[in-house]
Amino acid sequence: MTGTRRAVAALFLLPALVLLGALVVYPIGYSVVRSFYNASGDGFAGFDNYKALFTDDGIRTALKNNIIWVVFAPTVSTALGLIFAVLTERIRWGTAFKLVVFMPMAISMLAAGIIFRLVYDQDPDKGVANAVWVGVHDTFAQSSAFPKAHPGRDSPLKADAGGFVTSAPVRAGQPVTLPLVGVAPDQMPDGAKKAAAAGAEPGKVTGTAWQDFTRGKGVGRLGSPDPSELGYAGMRIEAVKDGKVVASTEAAGDGTFTLPAAADGALLRLPASNFKEPYNGVDWLGPALVTPAIIGSYVWMWAGFAMVLIAAGLAGVPRELLEAARVDGANEWQVFRKVTVPLLAPVLAVVVVTLMINVLKVFDLVYIIAPGSSQDDANVLALELYRKGFAEGQPGIASAIAVFLLLLVIPVMLFNIRRLRREVRR
Repeated sequence: MTGTRRAVAALFLLPALVLLGALVVYPIGYSVVRSFYNASGDGFAGFDNYKALFTDDGIRTALKNNIIWVVFAPTVSTALGLIFAVLTERIRWGTAFKLVVFMPMAISMLAAGIIFRLVYDQDPDKGVANAVWVGVHDTFAQSSAFPKAHPGRDSPLKADAGGFVTSAPVRAGQPVTLPLVGVAPDQMPDGAKKAAAAGAEPGKVTGTAWQDFTRGKGVGRLGSPDPSELGYAGMRIEAVKDGKVVASTEAAGDGTFTLPAAADGALLRLPASNFKEPYNGVDWLGPALVTPAIIGSYVWMWAGFAMVLIAAGLAGVPRELLEAARVDGANEWQVFRKVTVPLLAPVLAVVVVTLMINVLKVFDLVYIIAPGSSQDDANVLALELYRKGFAEGQPGIASAIAVFLLLLVIPVMLFNIRRLRREVRR
């Protein structure tokens, strides 16, 4: 009877064992064997493929980035999950908040990668991150409206330290013309009006700074304002004598300006601040920030997972212990740090270990979000495995990377198994 039961049990287990062997055991074994052969698979390479793990620049960069991922991604995700779980425990809309935070888990890595590739786009008109960043920056440091402006033909202006200066001194009572070109009509300041010629004022220097360009061949007069041309509203003009600014003003909406008598005999300068390029935000996907940016997208996805598990553990924490701590005079921070966190330690361990195993295998986000110009800087082991095996035709090294990843995951898995066994004994 015992033999029959064992046979029945074996029959029931056989399909699972076959699948396990075909999908897990055989690929692992084949990868181990293949890692000792050269690219063609005909010659035995020994440990040369494993030596490449520590000598190849691409693999070393991937290993360094994997360490960054393992250290920061699980830590930040777990910390945020813990904060969200604790803070939303006592509020009425806590369930709705948890649902919103957990929703990214329903999105595939592919879709999340596409979303964050757009979020991190360098163009503020496309990328949300830079749109917010540029909006905040421009609130405190407004960029110039004339970054492309420059003197046209027969202009009295010449280049000077990023700006422009008149080639000859100006005189009071003689209106000055400062014609410029290069600003698209739709880029002109909101306060720009039709340019007007400045009138002469005794004892003062007057003039006009305007866009000296009219559409159409042979239309308009060069060097003088025409009805269709706009003034450079807000253009800063400085009067300079012996290298010192003696007077300054800003052009009105029609481009006209007036300087006091101190400007007589001075050179008029349009300082470089008038032509400062607009702030274009942060290069999130550049070599310096691409890895932290991708980790941020990972945290966005997995903080909800951590929060749900921690909230479940928090629901099982005896309330009497928390109340006893408060009665003994502990404030909320002390209750959280010395009672709540220690009681949640097993759950936190599960979350951290699960996320560590997950980030060791991260591939999709890095492959999709990192542009080609900085993919080498964002490289991780799983991506390098793909590149070596399929793009560079080095399956031996790719197999060695796969075995190395397995060796990295095994200690974490053993730790998790031992912890689960201790929990069962309790």
